[in-house]
Amino acid sequence: MSETFIHPSSYIDDEVAIGAGTKIWFFCHVLTGSRIGTDCSFGQNCMIGPRALIGNGVRVQNNVSIYEGVVIEDDVFLGPSMVFTNVINPRSFIPRKDEYRKTLLKKGCSVGANATIVCGITIGEYAFVGAGAVITKDVPAYALVYGSPAKQHGWVGRSGNKIVFGADGTATDVSDGARYELKNGIVRPL
Repeated sequence: MSETFIHPSSYIDDEVAIGAGTKIWFFCHVLTGSRIGTDCSFGQNCMIGPRALIGNGVRVQNNVSIYEGVVIEDDVFLGPSMVFTNVINPRSFIPRKDEYRKTLLKKGCSVGANATIVCGITIGEYAFVGAGAVITKDVPAYALVYGSPAKQHGWVGRSGNKIVFGADGTATDVSDGARYELKNGIVRPL
């Protein structure tokens, strides 16, 4: 595995774990207690933590802040300037650190540029959130969502390409040949 790279303009607090092969570029700050897996990449001007949990192979583009309460599983993509929240009803004059809500991004999902993820939701495995979307409720695995507020506009395969289910409830991703089944609103690979 390759060495971890941290650009000299970035700052890493104490009690942080960063896996091998991870790259942290210009003007980033990783706060105390955060855990970052192997082979991740953080573009310029990212803030992580405190106590954020990030899996392996995660790609975070420029200008993203990952707050306490956010859990990111393996192989997640976060587009430029997308936004997380961690309190549902913030007020500058009322401390609400004890009200942080967990936000979970499951394996392989993608979040487009300038999307906003309201705290307390889960984005399912391999789901695809379009650029500029405002996510206010859970997103099912393999779902394609966009808009403000976001609505589902179909399904995607692991490749991120749209898949269409036939009358038999199956679909084939033409880009990689993977097959899927849609049953009771749940997509599963075959």
